[in-house]
Amino acid sequence: MPHEARSRVAFVLLLVSGCSAPLLAQTPSGYTPPSAAADGWPVSRARDVQLSEQRLGAMDGAIRAGEFGRITSVLVARNGRLVHESYFSGLGEHLRNTRSVTKTVTGMLVGLAIARGRLSGTNARIFTALGRPMVANRDPRKEEITVEDLLTMSSILECDDWNQFSRGNEERMYLIEDWAQFALDLPVKGFPPWVTKPQDTPYGRSFSYCTAGVFLLGRVLEAATGGSIQAFARAELFEPLGINAFEWQLSPLGHAQTGGGLSLRSRDLLKLGQLYADEGRWNGLQIVPPSWVAASVRPQVRIDDRNEFGYL
Repeated sequence: MPHEARSRVAFVLLLVSGCSAPLLAQTPSGYTPPSAAADGWPVSRARDVQLSEQRLGAMDGAIRAGEFGRITSVLVARNGRLVHESYFSGLGEHLRNTRSVTKTVTGMLVGLAIARGRLSGTNARIFTALGRPMVANRDPRKEEITVEDLLTMSSILECDDWNQFSRGNEERMYLIEDWAQFALDLPVKGFPPWVTKPQDTPYGRSFSYCTAGVFLLGRVLEAATGGSIQAFARAELFEPLGINAFEWQLSPLGHAQTGGGLSLRSRDLLKLGQLYADEGRWNGLQIVPPSWVAASVRPQVRIDDRNEFGYL
């Protein structure tokens, strides 16, 4: 994106709570400038970046009135500056479950592992990375699955969270202890006549939303980096961004759930959006390679006639 276009980009972060507690107003009516903190965010008033403070205040009022459901926080950044910050859950700024946005963080970590020489590239075969584990439903096509297949949710594994009958539906994964083995044991998917085959799609891939595959990708990352996801993420992504508060959900065997559930503060979650808007830079520091950012947001697989998908 040209610099002139980037300068006009505004990021808005809205987090929706899953609780049923009533909303509690925590800000006065009208616009309130964000608070300065030692977390790396430069702050300013909305009017200083040509945003309407009146309209932002009206938005907050509508949220407090319940017009948009159970939203717990709204933050807005423009031109790399935090210009609006409001909380509505009565809890203020605290760790919030990012759900499947966690998958995008996992994609960032894959790019960093490749950049650091820990992972050979997106064409790395996951069975090789994991030491050729013993699996059920053995098939030579499974051994050809690559990191990119998992990044694009287009592996040959029969895994579809949007299909309750799928053998790989994530709800089935949570019933057993070893989630990685669950994914590795899945059979090869079939392509009946009414399903488009990979070779007939624009990118040569067949998409199916698969959380188990993203968890498996986390295990590949651990094997490649020689440590835990928590340690690698802290050293390579979170600390450079000034993110000091976070919490990973864990599998029954103690591995970070890279497919969902990472908890972050709203200010820190917004940093990840700003990081990619600035081609992998944060406050002048290049954290994620620009080439990885570009590949991640470029269409890599077709979901349906209206939607495409990049790297997680």
